[in-house]
Amino acid sequence: MVTETRTGLTGTPVVPGVAYGPVTLARGEVSAAAVSAFGDGPYADDEAALAAYDAAAAAVGDGFQAKAARASGATAEVLTASAGLAKDRGLRGAVRKQLRSGEHLLPAVHAAVEQFVQTFTAMGGLMAERATDLRDIERRLVARIVGEPEPGVPVPDEPSVLVAEDLAPADTAGLDPAIILALVTERGGPTSHTAIIARQLGIPCLVGVAGALSLEAGVPVLVDGVAGTVEVDPDSDRAWSLVAASAEQQAALQAWSGPGATADGFAVKVLANVADGGSARAAAGGPVEGVGLFRTELCFLNRTEEPTVDEQAEIYAEVLRAFGDSRYVVVRTLDAGSDKPVAFATHEGEENPALGVRGLRLSFSNPGLLTRQLDAIAQAARDTGTETWVMAPMVATVAEAAEFAEAVRGRGLKAGVMVEVPSAALLAHRMLEVVDFLSIGTNDLTQYTMAADRMATDLAHLTDPWQPAVLQLVAITAEAGRHAGKSVGVCGEAAADPLLACALVGMGVTSLSMAAAAAKPVGARLASVTHDQCEEAAEAALAASDPAAARAAVRALLV
Repeated sequence: MVTETRTGLTGTPVVPGVAYGPVTLARGEVSAAAVSAFGDGPYADDEAALAAYDAAAAAVGDGFQAKAARASGATAEVLTASAGLAKDRGLRGAVRKQLRSGEHLLPAVHAAVEQFVQTFTAMGGLMAERATDLRDIERRLVARIVGEPEPGVPVPDEPSVLVAEDLAPADTAGLDPAIILALVTERGGPTSHTAIIARQLGIPCLVGVAGALSLEAGVPVLVDGVAGTVEVDPDSDRAWSLVAASAEQQAALQAWSGPGATADGFAVKVLANVADGGSARAAAGGPVEGVGLFRTELCFLNRTEEPTVDEQAEIYAEVLRAFGDSRYVVVRTLDAGSDKPVAFATHEGEENPALGVRGLRLSFSNPGLLTRQLDAIAQAARDTGTETWVMAPMVATVAEAAEFAEAVRGRGLKAGVMVEVPSAALLAHRMLEVVDFLSIGTNDLTQYTMAADRMATDLAHLTDPWQPAVLQLVAITAEAGRHAGKSVGVCGEAAADPLLACALVGMGVTSLSMAAAAAKPVGARLASVTHDQCEEAAEAALAASDPAAARAAVRALLV
């Protein structure tokens, strides 16, 4: 659990690295004076107020979209989703309803946003994180309406450590690593939007740091993105020495050029997670050996109607083509539902969508959805000549795995399933009797194993992939792969942690798939240790009593 130490604070580390600099606090509110001066607004009637809202929503949405166009990968996806949320017709309808009930514009916007915040929070999972996005959108709308610049992260006069309660995607994506040395937030977990984007930017980052906002602006702090500590006013000579050592280590990591292997030549596939053709082409230019996770659902978040087989085939072919005939691509069928609603596929109104009809379960009542997607994937594989593996998400039983594998193999493709549900890990040996490979999604596996919403800041210590119970399930799955002689990969955020990657390999994991930006640090870390050391690290992590102890034990072994 997050605790305060004598000399500083601790939290959950999500991006490694060491940084030293003065604190810059991000609060990001619209000035109270501007809101007070605006008052009830200069509108003749409800329609005039709604027109002002429409103009503000369009400007905010266009701003997100412009930032998304300059970004790539996960950052672009998150910003595009925020753009859609800013222009959401349901949110507009809620504002209009408030106006017609007699509210003035600013209170109407606040009430409408709060209505959606409560809905998303109740849904849990990643949908709960949209509450942060919505409140950021509200601040931006209010700023536009009252005539102020949109709020955001302050630009410090000197390189600094940014400390915030939490950051919206637009703020995190706009951070300049030359100015923002490290990121520390009071809220958020290891798979939050802030963590994902910080990882892509390569900024040392800690989340879930209780008491972070109690730090005074300007006080020097030492942030350790491996140990998960924030040391207040450390000895400057020692701090600069640690920063220099970290920088030297990071530079060495960036020189890694593949292929993945330990120091004694034990091969480990280092793969990339991609979302579309653009991210695939960017990843293909790096030292990865293929794609371990192609998130197909992210291609369709803004589609209201299902694309035809030919349309889907061309979208998939764009990704496959980037890797040619010398590398392979693992395509995940639609992981729609819960935090990723796809209009033509998902169900609405579920009380607990994270435990509802999502992933493969969508095909139970709509088998044609899966049939058409598999036809399109097979067509793309034929058109490009790229080796293509296909896996299903949210598989809970051996029968589900067997039926899916039959459909995939019938199209001449390699079949696998994701291990996200604890039952799939416990039955991994039987799963491997009917499929060709397994891929562990540590984000969901952690959430379901620990019965903790992965977006709940107060439970960040439970949703840490270093939790011994989660690692036990990974070890069970990997051992099943060893006995069957089949591939077991990890494609969750855990694969991007260089230290944890070593322990995973020691457990028997054969491939690691991650954001392309993490490939070099992970590959270089693996290249610095032997397979025997990885096995020792695995034993130490599995024997630990909690995530902090597991990290410390593995770090002590692999220094």
